[in-house]
Amino acid sequence: MNPDEIEAVLQTAFSRCDAADCPLTDIQKQILLQVVEQIQRSLTSRVSDTNNPLDELNPEELEVFLEFVKAEEAQNRTWKVQLLNDWLLAQDSGKVQFIRQRYGLQWLNRVQAYHFDKYAYLEEALKLKVGDRIEVSNTLWEWIPEDDISQKEWIPCMVINIDEVVNSNDSFSICQIRFFNGSEYEIPGVYEWNRYNWRWPKK
Repeated sequence: MNPDEIEAVLQTAFSRCDAADCPLTDIQKQILLQVVEQIQRSLTSRVSDTNNPLDELNPEELEVFLEFVKAEEAQNRTWKVQLLNDWLLAQDSGKVQFIRQRYGLQWLNRVQAYHFDKYAYLEEALKLKVGDRIEVSNTLWEWIPEDDISQKEWIPCMVINIDEVVNSNDSFSICQIRFFNGSEYEIPGVYEWNRYNWRWPKK
């Protein structure tokens, strides 16, 4: 069930409590909504952790693979296409040849952009490109207390521009996004200080 469906079920339960002359207080309703959201988030993170193909790589392989992905992305090449081309043409893939030899095509097909989110702390592997679909958190424009996660939402959008700002002391990236209602928003420090406010969508 997605969060909207869970909330709808709880709202139905709240209505039934009212109809049975056992109404819940607003605080009780809020607590129930928060607990269910925490349970769902916990289950989702456990499922995604067990299904993340990158977890199957040992630490050395993961480091080499992420370096390869970053290098390909820096040259505006899609890392997966590069590997598939090597395989189809029977060419050596260099340091990442082990992917073909040990893990194969099925493993490669399982790797999706959102799997890299877990390893974002190692430095961003996948760079955003114009046309990418991502999800952004409403914490970008709303102040939400850390202990009140029930107010945090993820909104789908599309990347329409990426710029690198370089000055004498620092450099950072700015990402412009467009929501599906047509409005636009700019995310400064999209990799630097705002990385935790966006994610790749889970398909």
